[in-house]
Amino acid sequence: MGIARRELLTWGAGLAAGAVTGLALPGSARAAAVATTPRGLPTDSWMSRLDAGVSLLDLTIPGTHDSCCENPAYGTEWSHTQNWGLPQQLTEGIRFLDIRCNGLQGAPDELGIYHADAYQHLRLQDVLDQCRDFLRTHPGETVLMRLRNERAGGQALDDTEFMRRVDHYLDALGYRGLFHFHGWPTLATARGKVVLIADFANPWDLIDWSSGENGYFDTQDLWQTGGLDPLGTKGGRIVAQFDKAFANPSYPKMFVNFLSYAGGYWPRTSSQSLMDRTVYPYLSARTQQRARFGIVPMDFPDLHVNVLRMLIDKNVVQNLA
Repeated sequence: MGIARRELLTWGAGLAAGAVTGLALPGSARAAAVATTPRGLPTDSWMSRLDAGVSLLDLTIPGTHDSCCENPAYGTEWSHTQNWGLPQQLTEGIRFLDIRCNGLQGAPDELGIYHADAYQHLRLQDVLDQCRDFLRTHPGETVLMRLRNERAGGQALDDTEFMRRVDHYLDALGYRGLFHFHGWPTLATARGKVVLIADFANPWDLIDWSSGENGYFDTQDLWQTGGLDPLGTKGGRIVAQFDKAFANPSYPKMFVNFLSYAGGYWPRTSSQSLMDRTVYPYLSARTQQRARFGIVPMDFPDLHVNVLRMLIDKNVVQNLA
């Protein structure tokens, strides 16, 4: 069954309070035009309905992989992972962004958004401005951002230069106040902020990314493997990570479970297969389970809206199983 993966400048009828975990009832009705999840959460402001004292570690946070890779003309179809731009991703409930940068040619202090060495015709300031605009109009939300030194092609930067340019954005360009920097916060602390996750060398005691496991993360990111059924292997890894997260609700690290896979498939093809064979059946069979699955990045959420909304609802459903 099918379920409805980067240009330069240019809530909620049907939810009884006793059936909801960590949910604050809204003070007013939502506009009819706002998209909602099956349990009535508005996708643009679902975090604002949660208890302010909850830690980000206790949430399920849908995200995107290679978040800015919208146009196959900026690379190839191999690097095409998203159809929605960042503003629509945020409006639809995505709260983790995977932002990958190299140096920007002709701009010695700036960072451009890249997929490997393919420039996506966006600058880091464009991404940050879009996040800031969204958070100004949705102050109850937060955005988690993996900021990665892509280290690719002629615009690759060494550790020192990448960090210098990040510092330029924080101070010279005035973005420091947009960010939360140190340790996993509660929603009360994170609201209105971008939680910075550093996938670049730094001495600043930031939340440091890991594609495996470190003091902050436990990550499943199998993007390539061998064997006769690599997508079956990837699906098994996805299920194992979901099960591990469900079985360890007090785990002191952030789980990450990438639903994306490359390994010789078009991103759209692998995404559709994994959703149909593994992800949708797993989540659909467990709609009455609350779970803190952590960060769940995916390709093409516009093609898998049911999965996206089931993930959001994991934050409010009572655990009946």
